[in-house]
Amino acid sequence: MIYLVDTNVLLRLADRTHPLHPSIRATMQKLRHDGHRLQITPQNCVEFWNVATRPSNRNGFGLSPNSAHQLLRLIERLFSLLPDMPTIYTEWRRLVLTFNVSGVQVHDARLVAAMKEHGVTHILTLDTTDFMRYGSEGIVAIDPTRM
Repeated sequence: MIYLVDTNVLLRLADRTHPLHPSIRATMQKLRHDGHRLQITPQNCVEFWNVATRPSNRNGFGLSPNSAHQLLRLIERLFSLLPDMPTIYTEWRRLVLTFNVSGVQVHDARLVAAMKEHGVTHILTLDTTDFMRYGSEGIVAIDPTRM
C-alpha cells in the first residue's frame, strides 16, 4: 500500500528532539519493513521549507536556508516524490467547492487532490480530523503515533 506522509509528520521526523520523533520513526520503519511505500508531494516540501526556515518565535525551526536544504535533501532520499500534474489543480478546485473549504484547510485539500490523482488512499497525519471530511472520497487518515 502507498501512504502519503503529511508535512506535520515529516517535521516531527526531522526534529530528533520532538517527543513524537521515536514513535513516528518506529512506525515509518515498520511500514517500510512490511512492504508499504511512503511518499510525499512537492507541496509537502514547500510546507516543510516554510516551517524549517520560519523563526522559532513564530512556531518554526529557525533554520538557515542551507540547513533547511540539507534536511529537505534527506527527506527527498527517504520518501518518493509524487509529481505535480495539471489535473491536481482541477481536482483541488472541485474539492474546495464540494467540501466548502476555506483558510489554511485549502492546503490539506490540495494534498487530497494529489492523492486522488495518483490513486493514493491513505495519509499518515497527526491531524486526522482535518481529513475526515474526505472519507466519502476514499481518503483514510491514520495517526502514525497510534499504529
